[in-house]
Amino acid sequence: QVQMVESGGGLVQAGGSLKLSCAAAWGSFGDWPMGWIRQAPGEERELVAAASWSGFHTYYSDSVKGRFTVSREYPNTLYLYMNNLKSEDTPVYYCAADRDHYRGSTVSRKIEEYDYWGQWTQVTVSS
Repeated sequence: QVQMVESGGGLVQAGGSLKLSCAAAWGSFGDWPMGWIRQAPGEERELVAAASWSGFHTYYSDSVKGRFTVSREYPNTLYLYMNNLKSEDTPVYYCAADRDHYRGSTVSRKIEEYDYWGQWTQVTVSS
């Protein structure tokens, strides 16, 4: 098992940048695919970025492609670099781990594949 903690959220103006971090409070996620998932109030969760365990393979949703970058440092740090932020980027962000694809070569593109979730960090983009 693993417990993750997100940090780096905050208030930023539209067009600005933020860096989110996810670290293991205990346990390890270094060998698992990881993802960043966000959810706005009353809306469905959205997988916005994901990385294979090595970080070599990545995935981005259309809504953030070209603006967000996911990376990781082995073993237990995951980042999300967010640039050119828009008001629709506002919701809470979770990092999540897929424990069932140990050192898999691909990213996990379905939210239901993620087993462990961090608490969340809030991003607020003001226009």
